[in-house]
Amino acid sequence: MDVTGQDFHRLLPSLLESIADAQFVAIDLEFSGISNQQKSRPRAPKQYAGGKASLQDRYEEERSAAEKYQVLQIGITCVGESLNRGLYVLRPYNFNLNPFPNEKMNIQRDVTLQGRAVQFLYRHNFCLEDSLSSGVYYLSRAEEAEERQIEAQLRDKDEGPSVQLEADDTVSWEFMHRVQREVIAWKRRPTKTPFEFLNIAPIGHGLPPYLDRGLNSFQRLLVHQYVRTEHPDLITTSRQGFIQITARDQRQQDAEKQYRTKIFEERVARQVGLRWLIEAMHGGDLSAIDPASFAPANGTKKDSVISKFNDVRNKLQGHSTVLVGHNLFLDLIYLYACFFGPLPDRVEDFQRIIHDLFPRIIDTKYLATHDNPDMAALNLEQLDRMLHPQAQPVIELHPGHTKYAVDSDSTHEAGFDSFMTARLLLRSSVSIEASGRYIDELPSPVEVAFFTPPEGEGDDLIDFKDASAQLEVIGRTLSESSSPQSSGVATTRTTFSHVTKFDLLGDLSDEVDPFTLRPRTPSAEVKSKAEPEPEIDNETGRRLPAWESDFWRVYGNKLQVNGTMEGVCDLGSWPQ
Repeated sequence: MDVTGQDFHRLLPSLLESIADAQFVAIDLEFSGISNQQKSRPRAPKQYAGGKASLQDRYEEERSAAEKYQVLQIGITCVGESLNRGLYVLRPYNFNLNPFPNEKMNIQRDVTLQGRAVQFLYRHNFCLEDSLSSGVYYLSRAEEAEERQIEAQLRDKDEGPSVQLEADDTVSWEFMHRVQREVIAWKRRPTKTPFEFLNIAPIGHGLPPYLDRGLNSFQRLLVHQYVRTEHPDLITTSRQGFIQITARDQRQQDAEKQYRTKIFEERVARQVGLRWLIEAMHGGDLSAIDPASFAPANGTKKDSVISKFNDVRNKLQGHSTVLVGHNLFLDLIYLYACFFGPLPDRVEDFQRIIHDLFPRIIDTKYLATHDNPDMAALNLEQLDRMLHPQAQPVIELHPGHTKYAVDSDSTHEAGFDSFMTARLLLRSSVSIEASGRYIDELPSPVEVAFFTPPEGEGDDLIDFKDASAQLEVIGRTLSESSSPQSSGVATTRTTFSHVTKFDLLGDLSDEVDPFTLRPRTPSAEVKSKAEPEPEIDNETGRRLPAWESDFWRVYGNKLQVNGTMEGVCDLGSWPQ
């Protein structure tokens, strides 16, 4: 599903619910530029062994690039499990990001495009114009803090700098003497009524031939400064051509301040944009999202939407999802720079920060190649095709997310790559766990329990032990016709794919009402109520290893970093 900036806010409840219901979330990022490792790396340094950089050096290279370039596209695939049918349901989303903040924001952001990177994205159907015209806004935590600081300074600052009149500036002195006389006379008026005001304008203002003449900027500055310092019980307001003076009404001022604060918070919340999804993934603070902003104006429906949204928010609060990616080291560096703030200098600090945010991370590159280094040369698409014939586990697309139901030329679209990453995790982890080879790597002593397929039931799993067999499979699948083919993912309805509180099924082009929580014109393929599903014996199916199992102690929280002496970035222990 493609989500545009125009659709993002009204879809935010369903997006958050998809994350809340997901067993894991797979991500992929596309950038406006990447590091040039060969250029940035010095010649023949001592810290390199066999031409390989240290993990710290590689991190510094990628950090410099992430500070310079932007994330232009992000794909998110939420994966849930239907326990009744023993299968997994995938909801892939594709977001183009607008690299420029909304023009109403105070902050500025420099955007850098690397020719080679943009040409690469263009060859894979990415359109920069789409990001600029309909991309989703975002605001990092650091940028939000800067925006709030600028806003506070603008509110607290005086109307203008203090100025002193020159002794020989007779015109200005004459003007200020007149202003003083008029203000004092107005304050001493015998009868005072509410809503009275005094207008300070040039003599003859509003009369021919001075009809269009008003106070100049210097005169305005003098009036503001005089009233502010000499008459704190009065306030000045700039009008077209003159300054209006009124008595200070504290209640009115408080109301205006409260209104300005409300408008500012709404503007910031909209600009935060896609970061709300990243915050949701690691259990961050979502309290600034006002559910009333996408609820009906009044009535029981409004109360229902707000209540349901609060339920989703409470479910996400303090709970980190399992985050999955392919070759995830680079994506995590850009993810942090884009949505959180400046990256630390040391890779050890980066590892700690990421582990605190996401205690459970899986790199499918490490998962697929750890037991077989010969597979390291294969990219995501090749690994996905290699496992394509594997029948287990059963994978289905949610009926509202059918864009990738047929394999098409979507490689390097972030949404599609996150979709392939999710499939790769499901299929490879089931195959590897069934082999039991990871047991030898577990620290001793430990009790090991893993799934062993009954005799005759393991033939539908791809064996990772034989690299040559894998490469033969790849060659066979890549040599097939290039015409569109089935992705091997069904779109049958499941328990997980029922019409939920916030589901907006169907294409975004269909007219939908987010407050009725269902399409106005239901699709023929999707019924308004979930159909009952038959119970099956889960023991005969293939399931993702449990997150608490020993399997993830071997494969979890390890990022493959090819071309480095260490080879792996270890993020820390896997929570049990």
